[in-house]
Amino acid sequence: MMQAVSRRLVQRPLAGENSICSSSSLRSLYGVSNHLNGSDNRRYSSSLATKGVGHLARKGTGGRSSVSGIVATVFGATGFLGRYLVQQLAKMGSQVLVPFRGSEDNPRHLKLMGDLGQVVPMKFDPRDEDSIKAVMAKANVVINLIGREYETRNFSFEEVNHHMAEKLALVAKEHGGIMRFIQVSCLGASASSPSRMQRAKAAAEEAVLSALPEATVMRPATMIGTEDRILNPWAMFVKKYGFLPLIGGGTNKFQPVYVVDVAAAIVAALKDDGSSMGKTYELGGPDVFTPHDLAEIMFDMIREWPRYVKLPFPIAKAMAGPRDFMVNKVPFPLPSPQIFNLDQINALTTDTLVSDKALTFQDLDLVPHKLKGYPVEFLIQYRKGGPNFGSTVSEKIRTDFYD
Repeated sequence: MMQAVSRRLVQRPLAGENSICSSSSLRSLYGVSNHLNGSDNRRYSSSLATKGVGHLARKGTGGRSSVSGIVATVFGATGFLGRYLVQQLAKMGSQVLVPFRGSEDNPRHLKLMGDLGQVVPMKFDPRDEDSIKAVMAKANVVINLIGREYETRNFSFEEVNHHMAEKLALVAKEHGGIMRFIQVSCLGASASSPSRMQRAKAAAEEAVLSALPEATVMRPATMIGTEDRILNPWAMFVKKYGFLPLIGGGTNKFQPVYVVDVAAAIVAALKDDGSSMGKTYELGGPDVFTPHDLAEIMFDMIREWPRYVKLPFPIAKAMAGPRDFMVNKVPFPLPSPQIFNLDQINALTTDTLVSDKALTFQDLDLVPHKLKGYPVEFLIQYRKGGPNFGSTVSEKIRTDFYD
């Protein structure tokens, strides 16, 4: 029977006859129904809110080899949050376009997160509008993660955190086919903030929403994770000098959040029915910490005796000031600031907490992780005797072990 079918399939159809190779004939021969191809089952319809732009075909049951219908250009994907967001987008079968401006090795680790050809690195120049249009041309979703906590000779706070976001929003508006635009800002962004970065982020939010009123704004708090820029520098400083400086006494309050939860919130906003469009979400962790509280968790995880030096704000600013003064006055790049970053020191003078009436993780049907435990487990790499060195209170050896 199969041999006869094979012979019929390879025969050239005569004039006026229907080809037996049509998809409907093959489905009738092998009993393949349409719903398996995602054409007549709501389960396989696109989860991306289209707002009248048209139906997006989704195929498969979900997973890296499926097609979610999302083609996302993720600016800043080579950064800290980017790798977690790309992983979650690729895991659901989305195609992710990764603009990068440095070495071709920068986005290399991201290609492994999706199926073959689904994560596409694309060279671009953030100052060239034609370059931005090229990386946005095939996309229906744009996510902007671009941001930096310090200035360099080439990029100021305002250019990186404000002007680039404004340019992306204007290009996306001109594109006409961008269904969702998500701007990732930061918790504490305000025109009255003592931090230049936070003021620039607030200006970026205003510019993006002015160009695209249906854009979604995410304001994550300080993010914690394997490649973070708070616990890693702290642990390295402690390993090198044996103590941790607490700027301003370490008494200001903030709500650090697990980076995976922030990535999940962005994906949840993409998958909703459009209810998140035009809204701003403040993404803080479930617990309020002071720098001293967070440092205690770090010391417990790296199994070192806590030693602190409290630095008043004037002294910390005096130590951080020379780099900011010299950054545009010397003909060579200066080292990136780690702990003594003048703009971050200015931000520490105020508390950075989620507002009482703000939209949060709960409005996206998500529950953020508590930090103590798995989210900070990466710190075991800083234990001086290896990952299994010493013990914490919760890991004490039973007394009957020696009996």
